[in-house]
Amino acid sequence: MQFQLTTDFIQSVEQLITVKDGNALRELLQELHFADIAEILEELDSDDATYLIKLLASDLTSEALMELDDDVREKILDRLSPTEIAEELAEMDTDDAADVVAELDHDVQQKVIEEIQDEELAADIVELLAYDDDTAGALMAKELVQVKETWTVAGCVREMRRQAENVTRVHSIYVTNKEGKLTGRLSLKDLLTASEKTKISEVFIPKVDYVTVHTENEEVARIMQKYDLEAIPVVDEDGVLMGRITIDDIVDFIKDEAEKDYQMAAGISQDVEADDSVWQLTRARLPWLVLGLFGGLGSVYIMQGFEEALNSFPVLFFFTPLIAAMAGNVGVQSSAIIVQGLANDNVKGSLFNRLIKEVGLALINGCALGLLVILFGFIVGQDQLVSITIAVSMLSVIIVAALIGTFVPIILDKRGIDPAIATGPFITTSNDIFGIFLFFYIAKIILGF
Repeated sequence: MQFQLTTDFIQSVEQLITVKDGNALRELLQELHFADIAEILEELDSDDATYLIKLLASDLTSEALMELDDDVREKILDRLSPTEIAEELAEMDTDDAADVVAELDHDVQQKVIEEIQDEELAADIVELLAYDDDTAGALMAKELVQVKETWTVAGCVREMRRQAENVTRVHSIYVTNKEGKLTGRLSLKDLLTASEKTKISEVFIPKVDYVTVHTENEEVARIMQKYDLEAIPVVDEDGVLMGRITIDDIVDFIKDEAEKDYQMAAGISQDVEADDSVWQLTRARLPWLVLGLFGGLGSVYIMQGFEEALNSFPVLFFFTPLIAAMAGNVGVQSSAIIVQGLANDNVKGSLFNRLIKEVGLALINGCALGLLVILFGFIVGQDQLVSITIAVSMLSVIIVAALIGTFVPIILDKRGIDPAIATGPFITTSNDIFGIFLFFYIAKIILGF
């Protein structure tokens, strides 16, 4: 039966922590999955959560720590000694251990690494910390199963048994030459059906997808998605096998990127959580609100420049929100599709073909919506020339908004700027300004004021 966290359960845990009944707590929690333990830790205050971490076995709590929100984990780590942190790291894969160490203050990092008993683990963590955060080197784990192409099948099996003790999940068996360079992968089926004296060089598969330690994480995710890989090996500049990246690491990366892009599209410029401080939330939101303010003031200034039009045709004033809304909606739609396409590497072909396609699409949508506006004007008895003015303005605004929404993300991407920034207030504000200007300018031409 799946574990369900209830208020009564949390209260029971808190009561046992209060009386420091460690035996009862172990008995209550020992059968739970580490993800369930993490869920419990999220509900406790930092001191109680730290008590549980110290109480339970490290092979359970180390996994639970990695499931926690970054802020919660940071508060717990602040309450642990370097020795206690090192004990947790000893039960983690190297990539997770490096992530935890990276969250610590620099002086604490050194103390923790010195407390790690396993010298190989300590060296691996130091190596992973040296890579840039957004590269495969920082994302990879050192644990893997690799065999030499010169080994026999019998020797290979013995060595695989030894290596697999330190690997949580064996996704692939990688083959290297005597210099440690990646030469291929080994099929388990071929290994089991081959003679014990057969050399690995005779049965391994030379074709293998891989990335280098400097490959950006987005490119790693794209390759693994394209070829439906559960794991991918990582090599250095000389082709030497350095580690592997598994699908769970890529899923976490994609999730983090999606959250960041969603916030950016909503006009939040920093990675924040709902329970962050008022100051942190203000710093993340205020810049885009200021942009929206200046955009609104720009729209007001434009409308003041057409004061004569509003005096002669006051009905135009009531359609201003409609024009601004259509401009913003079309721009966000276009930019969202392009940003998604850029993320998935689906934006192909020349910019001219993209231009023709977007103009054609905008014409179809604009004409359909314009006809509906004219029909609405006919039903309510509105002056036909005014209805035509609004329809033509809407068509023009939709075309311009679609072009802005399409090409701004592409230009940002080519300049190395995250195109997700173009799906939020940036596009909405710019299209509001252009939309209102076009609306009154076209009205001036048609209505003749």
